Amino acid sequence: MLDSYCERAGAAGLLAEPINLITNAAFVVAAVFAARRLAIEPDLGLRNAWDLGLLVLLLAAIGVGSALWHSFATGWAVLADVIPITLFINLYLLSFGWRVLRLRPLALAGLWLGYQVLSVGLVALTGPGLLNGSIGYVPALAFLVGFWWVLRRRADPLAPMLLTACLLFVSSLTFRTLDIAACGTLPIGLHFLWHLLNALLLYLLLRGLIDARRPCVRVSQ
Repeated sequence: MLDSYCERAGAAGLLAEPINLITNAAFVVAAVFAARRLAIEPDLGLRNAWDLGLLVLLLAAIGVGSALWHSFATGWAVLADVIPITLFINLYLLSFGWRVLRLRPLALAGLWLGYQVLSVGLVALTGPGLLNGSIGYVPALAFLVGFWWVLRRRADPLAPMLLTACLLFVSSLTFRTLDIAACGTLPIGLHFLWHLLNALLLYLLLRGLIDARRPCVRVSQ
């Protein structure tokens, strides 16, 4: 049994983290709203929006995987938690680069490779435990801020949404980082706020991609 969060604090059993468990439902709710938004877009069929559909499924999988992790807290459960998150981040990076930044394939590959180098390099330099394990998410935040800066320079209408997403991410990372430190004053910890804010964050990010409306594949004229 892995003990990683304030709410568990050494307790055993499937309901050792009831608040952390329940708040994962927010990801599933966010996925439902994102799916509804995607379904009403007349210009986005399966051929042109397969990546968005997959992101919606991954958003729901994040909620399920995290619920398993906070229930069982074992080695296989942490994989169920981490894998959907990793897949979502990587696919979102590529989809954003294509649909919003409108990068060509070679530039898109460079963007993705740059993220991998930063992610692996930062954790290798600092260790995975820094900031209560939140260090692994710093590259995603850095890229999100970079995306906002580019859109702001372009006066893109998605820039305000992306700024909101950046602020949400900073807030959620702060709560995740301070979870263990808060145990003395708040027995349930702060990790549940990471779930709630991230569910809103991921919905906003998906909503921005859906509204961008660029086909995932080029349709021949």
